[in-house]
Order: sequence, then structure tokens, then C-alpha cells
Amino acid sequence: ISNGTAVLGLGNIGPEASKPVMEGKGLLFKIYADIDVFDLELNTTNVDEFVTIVKALEPTFGGVNLEDISAPTCFEIETRLKAEMNIPVMHDDQHGTAIISGAALMNACEIQGKKLDKIKMVVNGAGAAAISCSKMYLSLGVKKENLVMFDINGVLNTERADLDDIRRVFATERKDVHNLADAMKGADVFIGLSAGNVVNAAMLKSMAKNPIVFAMANPVPEIDYDTATAARKDIIMATGRSDYPNQVNNVLGFPYIFRGALDVRATAINEEMKIAAVHAIAALAKKPVPEEVNLAYNITNLKFGRDYIIPKPMDLRLISEVSSAVAKAAIESGVARKTITDWDVYAEELRNRLGGNDKLLRNLTSKAKQDPKRVVFAEADTYKILRAAQIVKDEGIATPILLGNINRIKAIMRENDLDLEDVQIIDPKEGTDRFEDYAQFLYKKRQRRGITLLEARKMMADRNYYGACMVEFGEADALISGLTKNYVTTVKPALQIIGIENGVNRVAGMYLMITPKGPVFFGDTTVNVNPSVEELVDITVLIERTVKQFGIDPRVAILSYSNFGSNEGGVPEKTRQTVKALHQKYPDMVVDGDMQANFALNTELLKDNFPFSTLNGKPANTLIFPNLESGNIAYKLLQEIGGAEAVGPILLGLKKPVHVLQLGSSVREIVNMITIAVIDAQEKARAQNPKSTSKRK
Repeated sequence: ISNGTAVLGLGNIGPEASKPVMEGKGLLFKIYADIDVFDLELNTTNVDEFVTIVKALEPTFGGVNLEDISAPTCFEIETRLKAEMNIPVMHDDQHGTAIISGAALMNACEIQGKKLDKIKMVVNGAGAAAISCSKMYLSLGVKKENLVMFDINGVLNTERADLDDIRRVFATERKDVHNLADAMKGADVFIGLSAGNVVNAAMLKSMAKNPIVFAMANPVPEIDYDTATAARKDIIMATGRSDYPNQVNNVLGFPYIFRGALDVRATAINEEMKIAAVHAIAALAKKPVPEEVNLAYNITNLKFGRDYIIPKPMDLRLISEVSSAVAKAAIESGVARKTITDWDVYAEELRNRLGGNDKLLRNLTSKAKQDPKRVVFAEADTYKILRAAQIVKDEGIATPILLGNINRIKAIMRENDLDLEDVQIIDPKEGTDRFEDYAQFLYKKRQRRGITLLEARKMMADRNYYGACMVEFGEADALISGLTKNYVTTVKPALQIIGIENGVNRVAGMYLMITPKGPVFFGDTTVNVNPSVEELVDITVLIERTVKQFGIDPRVAILSYSNFGSNEGGVPEKTRQTVKALHQKYPDMVVDGDMQANFALNTELLKDNFPFSTLNGKPANTLIFPNLESGNIAYKLLQEIGGAEAVGPILLGLKKPVHVLQLGSSVREIVNMITIAVIDAQEKARAQNPKSTSKRK
């Protein structure tokens, strides 16, 4: 709700002109927190009239976000509405900036080695945002006697007779400060919520060691970023702009604060809830940054430090971290009318609000974390692999083992600030304690297939062979490779050393496709070129078993260009015979065909035309293709045109876990495959020792 009297960068433009801004704000609520918003622009500047109108709307709305209302009337409006209404009311221009900059200040002080109760602070600006920010800083520990504030008329001191009650609180007793330059001498922190270009390099040079400067005027900050960082190499600088590091952006706060408040039916947004948001935002900045955030901002490796003191707006973890903290504070402070008891379930509900397509991946990640395994990487001399290794290490998904040139690996780690110093690194080419044992093993296994001992030693210098031996000997639980090599080159060593699991006739490849309608499994997409009926049966059994391991009840469609005998010979006949064999051998399997893909996925279409099908009721979630080309083409089309996320290729049928990456996989895709490999290792360990429940430490 706004009257358009203080629109950012535009000033008092009135309610009509402010409407597009309010509509945009409403979109941010929906996009970031799934909150439905209706923007209201009131044609009044009278406080009593404004308050009366808003109060009368209380039965319709769950909360009120006051927006772009000029000071000092905004203070009175918010105070009165909070006192007289029983739904959350917040003036974001005040508190949003205060919350985000408060989190930034906490982290900046930690990095710069400063204590909040010791810092000397200069605040340039005395409007709604500046007043609210200053109050927040005092709540966080800043001492009032260490804060000096300026407005358009100069320093706020006890000799000023023109100060209202709100600003008089921040009047300083210092007699040595006559202008901004005086105040900046020896100051630890500068907070700018005023106008552009009011600070110069000389002022920054007069500040204390390791200064903190938040120049938040928009669109032109109080001092240009490049000028500031050139003047002080030891500075931590934040602005309100997205084209520089450390953007203080209210979107990090208001969507999630209201989300948490609404979810517990809070009667207000109180100080406890705002402080909880500050601490949640500050804490999130210290956690490893998801790769999708790095990609969104075209940054190699975001990490807590001078250029990253608060999270980025595109970090999807904000909704679960901040909203949960706010909701918990509301409950603990007594303003919640609804209690949450299972916070893990609530966090999952919050994540699902932002799309939920990757719910299965989150579940798989949680499963992997329950019993992390040792994963060896055959191509550890590449940035993507090392970045993925860091992510799974930090998140507790896996313990990485790195294969490759040690000097090159360490150089990549240094260049990209990757923290993998405690991870085991092995270069098979330099010889290891196990090198000869592995070579002898390969020689004995393949000596009657034309491999000499000398050749076995040469082959063991290949990291795919060495890594496969580590898995075979139990010195690693899974192998990941294939980022820079073709599929066959990577699979061949695994087949020669580890081999196919007992009771299985062949290996197969599967892709997990994450779609807006849920997960769908595709096979075979990578191994068997033109499988026979017998081979299709084996492939289906392998894939159906794996889908169950993912916690999903498989509904299998054997695909063709025919529907239940509508065409004869060739592919239709092969798929029909496959279905017949599956029904005979595995009567409990939910499988049908031959059928076209649209019938497999469209329950109404299938019911109307083929009501006898065993798949009626729910769409198929496991699609078996008649040959490699159709499966491979289908998953790539769905990935590129349909926008589905492809997880794979998942290699099925080996005795021990080896998984081959798609050539050129992204870091996120690699992390997903590591997660799959860990779960595969868990399942194989459970199958070998079903009574064991111990976890590797």
C-alpha cells in the first residue's frame, strides 16, 4: 500500500505514477516467496485518512507492506497501524534496508576484525531508512555514543533546535564534528542513505584501518565503487547496485519475512522476527554457495569474504533459511497463532513453493547424506570436477578422492580458492603403493585376452583403470569419470576390472528427467544400440529395480510408434513380445505396451482409447525405448526444448558403482551424478550385508 510520496529515485510522484512500481514489488513477493499480492495506491497524504482506509481493509488481507511513503508521516502511519491491526504490518523502506544492511554489517565486522560495540559509525542521511537502519545497528550492539548522523542540514547534535523527536534520539554530544569530513576521520563504518557523490577519496583515506563503507544511495552511490576500492585496498564496500559486489537489496528480506509471518498467522512483525531475519541472512552467506548461484551471476566461485558478505538474491535457500527463522521467532515471541512442530517438513514446503521440480533430487541428497561414501574422481585436474568435489565434501554427501597430476590439481585449487587441502590426491603415473598390486590384478584377469604384464602396467597409469581398481579393491566406494572422454573409453575399464553383477546379463544406461510434472526415467539411452526382446526385458528389469531404489513406484511403458498391435512387424512386434515376456516373468511389475509416448503420459487419452491398459489411473514414469537412437534423441529433445533437467547417464548392472558423466557436464550435473553414485554404493553395500546399519565415519 502506497501513496507514492517517496518513490525510490523519483520522489513524490503520486499514487497513479507509483502503480507500476507497486506492481513490480508485488511480482517480487510472488516470484521469491509465492505470496499473492494486490497493490493499492491511495490518493491521500492525510495520515488519519490513510490509517482509516488501511484498517478497514484488514478482513481482506493477511498482511500489509507499506511502501514508498515519505518521512516523517511513514513513522506515524506504521506505528498506528501496528498498534491497531492484528495482521503483520511492515514499512519495507525502513526495515528491509535495516535488516539486509544489518546482516551485511555483522559479516563485514567479522571479516575486518571489528566488534560491533567498539566501532565508530557515520550515518549520512536521516530519512526513514537511515533511522530504521540506525535503530537496527543499536539492537545488534553498536553504541549510541559511537554513532554520528547527518541530514541535509548537517550533523545531528544536541545544539540543533529543528530536530523532531525521532531524529533527536540520534543527536550527538560531540563538539569536534562540524561536517562529514570531520566525522569520517578515524571512523570504522560509513553508512550512506542520502545522495550520490557526497563522499570523496580523501574522506575514505582518513578512516580507520579496514574500513566498512555501505554507500546505498541509488542509482548513484555516495562514492563510486571503483574510486572507493582504489582509495582503500583494505575496504569492504557495499552498494545498492547489482553491478558491484555486495548489493544491499531488500528482496533478500521482505518476501521471506512476510512468508514466515503468514505461515504462522502472526499478528505482527516484531523486533524478534526482524533480528531473526538478520541472523539467518548473515549465516547463509557463510555457507557454501550453490553452483546455480555462481552460474546466475557468471562468477566462478563465490565464497564468504570481502566481496561476498550477504547472499545473492537468486539463492533459492533464502526462502527456507529466512522464513523458517522468522516463523520460529514469531512462535517464541508469542505473536503466532499457529505452531510449527516439524521444521524439516516446513522447510521442504517452502522449497516446494519455488517450483518443486527438484524435490526428488533433494530427497536423494538427503538419503546420500545419511551414509556418505568415498568417491574417486578420474578427472580431478579440471575445475568442474574440483568444484563439484568441494560441494559434495562441504554438504556431507561424499568423501572425495582425487586422481590426476598433483601440481596441476593444487594449482587449480589455488586459482579458484577451493578448499580441498585435506582431500587425498593420487597421481597413478607417479607410482603408488598399490600400483603394482592393481597391475598384477589386471594382468591376471586379462592375461588370456591378450594383455601382458607390461601392458597392464601401462594401462594402470590410465586413471579410469586405476580408479576402477580402487573401487574393486574396496579403497573407494564409487568412481566418477567421463567429463572429458567419450562414453566407451570410460566404461571399458569398469567392465574389464569390475564386471557385471551376478544375475545380470548386461549393463544399461538410464536418465532421470526432472520435469514440471514430476520425475520420469528414460532407458536405455547410452549402452544397447538395438536391443532384442530378451535384452529389452533385462534393461526393463534393471531400470525398474533402480526406480524403486529411488523411492518411487515404477509404472513402465514400453514405447513404440504403435499402440497395442495397431502396426505389425519390426519395432511394434519387438516391444509387444517384450511386454508379453515381462507379464509372464514378472507379474507384479506395472508395465504395458506397445504404446506411443503421448498415451503413456496422458491418462485421459489412454483411458478413453485403451481402457484395458494396466497403466490406467496414473501416467507412466518409466519409459523404455525400443532402441538407443530413440531414447537418446528423446532425452536430449526434452532437455533442450522441454526445459527438463537431465540427471545421468546412470550406469546400471555393474557389480560396483561406476558412473559416467555426460561429456561437458555442468558442475550441478556432476554433483547430481555424485549423489546418484553414493546412493548406488549404499544400495550395493546393503545388498551385500543387509543386517549392517553402520555408517562410515
